[in-house]
Amino acid sequence: MLEKLFGSKARVKILKLFLIHPHEKYYIRQLSRNLKLQLNSVRRELENLENFGILISDAKEKNEATAMSKAEPAADQALFGPAGAPAGQPARPGASGQEKKYYRANSGFVLFDEIKALIVKAQILYEKDFVRKLQSIGKVKLLVLTGIFVNNPITMIDILLVGKVNKIKLVRLIKELETELGREINFTVFNPVEFKYRRDITDIFLYGILEGKKLVIIDEVGLT
Repeated sequence: MLEKLFGSKARVKILKLFLIHPHEKYYIRQLSRNLKLQLNSVRRELENLENFGILISDAKEKNEATAMSKAEPAADQALFGPAGAPAGQPARPGASGQEKKYYRANSGFVLFDEIKALIVKAQILYEKDFVRKLQSIGKVKLLVLTGIFVNNPITMIDILLVGKVNKIKLVRLIKELETELGREINFTVFNPVEFKYRRDITDIFLYGILEGKKLVIIDEVGLT
């Protein structure tokens, strides 16, 4: 749905990441790796979104940019020379010596709230599709969404599931959700007996989730 509206799968992935995390800053190659998109495609979409006004770009100081470069994977260094130049070619003037460009959401953009609301609504629709698929691979007693789904960075997981499901199909389904969201999903699965035991002994990990910010999607255990 969003691809048809915005005209590009890459653009939707990038928009979703920036709008869900409006205070984060991302480099081009970082986005390419995390979202599994072609580097040129990411660069093109970032330029389009910046020209549109919903993203803005800045530059890191030399020392901070150098630290980021050292942290990049060896494979990335093999493909790109200094500051992203193709291997065997000189770096672009000013690319590594002075600064490194990164992008962030422009929360002051006139349509920022409206576009973010559209992205969130589309995500809710996708979550409903995820729930439907989840129920088709087993018996789910409890499904709690937290973490990235409710902007709760404190919790260690994003999905808590209680029930009996096909583990292989569940992992495949989670991978689909990760692709849709453009980031890793941390999840925990308890069988009903283990969940009851942990709840009875006031397990710290479990109650950290249950007492925190969350969305209870399925509840057949009397949680709410």
